[in-house]
Amino acid sequence: MAKYDFRDKNVLITGGSRGLGLEISRLLVVRGAHLALVAREPDELERALTELHALNGDARLVGETCDVSDGQAIDGMLARVQQRLGGIDVLINDAGIIQVGPLDAMTIEDFERAMKVHYFAPLRTMLGARDGMRARGGGRIANIASIGGVVSVPHLLPYSASKFALVGLSQGMRAELAKDEILVTTVAPGLMRTGSPRQAEIKGKHRSEYAWFAISDSLPGLSMSAERAARKIVGALERGQPMLTLGLPAKVAALANGVAPNLVTHALTWANALLPRGSDKTTRKGFASASKWVPSPLTVLTQRAEVRNNER
Repeated sequence: MAKYDFRDKNVLITGGSRGLGLEISRLLVVRGAHLALVAREPDELERALTELHALNGDARLVGETCDVSDGQAIDGMLARVQQRLGGIDVLINDAGIIQVGPLDAMTIEDFERAMKVHYFAPLRTMLGARDGMRARGGGRIANIASIGGVVSVPHLLPYSASKFALVGLSQGMRAELAKDEILVTTVAPGLMRTGSPRQAEIKGKHRSEYAWFAISDSLPGLSMSAERAARKIVGALERGQPMLTLGLPAKVAALANGVAPNLVTHALTWANALLPRGSDKTTRKGFASASKWVPSPLTVLTQRAEVRNNER
């Protein structure tokens, strides 16, 4: 299959103003794509759009402030993007939230909100873009799921459960839409150094939970740079690849879960026993859960990514 050419294509990216979404936006804008970035924070959007305009002054850039947990807001955003930018050729669902903490600290609302952002929002954007893509002869869709949507990770249960739902939706959409030349890529990254832990929602023993999460996210070998991940995702979109698992630890986990699921479940049970216990349902952002461990030399790479990727 010939590589998909992004030049003069209209690309909608949810969560495009920071982190992995911003890294993908940088790659696409230099390839000549026109971008619509969707995010919750107007200041973040403005900074991202200013940077992207400097990379390619000829690209048409649109910023849309939208909380993707609100279905009606998504419908309005899609209508405005298509009016301002034109039909959508490429859709990248990257917007996400993450709650870190033990099950005892989670509420039903945590699970519901994760499902709204990670499942229902991509569903609405895909359905909203589908007819236009058909009329334009096809398109590309990437759904940024997680290895947590293949192997359920302790202390990330609302996140993992909603990402499992997204993986199933994305793979099913691939099978249904391929006949229309709309190729859906399901992306399952492992840990990535995007700078996002400071924006995570921490519950339970806040400082301890944030410490293990941020340190894990920063360690070379265990985590992948966001720049490398973005390059691989754009390459998968160009090829129309059905599934992309990012990072050696994620690939090993997915393979092990397929071959020996009972052993993986036992290993995760043991891992859970090592994690902090707590039932405090109060939510604090990562940056409000600092300790002697974070920030520290162990999190230097994540701190650099925070600056690069508009996470501060």
